[in-house]
Amino acid sequence: METSNILKELREKNKLSQDELAEKVFVTRQAVSRWENGNTVPNTETLKLLSKLYQVSINTLLGSPRKLFCQCCGMPLDDDSISRETDGTFNEEYCKWCYTDGKFVYSSIDELTDFLVEHFTADQPKEESRKTIKAQLSTLKHWHSF
Repeated sequence: METSNILKELREKNKLSQDELAEKVFVTRQAVSRWENGNTVPNTETLKLLSKLYQVSINTLLGSPRKLFCQCCGMPLDDDSISRETDGTFNEEYCKWCYTDGKFVYSSIDELTDFLVEHFTADQPKEESRKTIKAQLSTLKHWHSF
């Protein structure tokens, strides 16, 4: 779905007029109209305000142009699984199970690997699963700093 349609749909779903939305995100009604007509898109700061107001990620506001994956465990992300910062804003890098209240849940790749092996492995030997999972996790951004 196009960003313009998403913005209009969210505004209407939240029963806001263009004037009311403009006031909430500190822009003019004309700016809101231009977004909804597809002439422009909100700037980064306004996207952050809209994300918080509507409780959806910036990726969702933009029509989900990127496929998001947790950079700690590799899980696909959507608005229900994306983590949040302590101020309530979305952190589109991590899932809410790996990053909660501004802190990482797993202190090491081995700790996460152990959890995943115990809870998500199929009919293969645990050591084989451990090697496969750890190899995949090591490709993710979070584990590059360790």
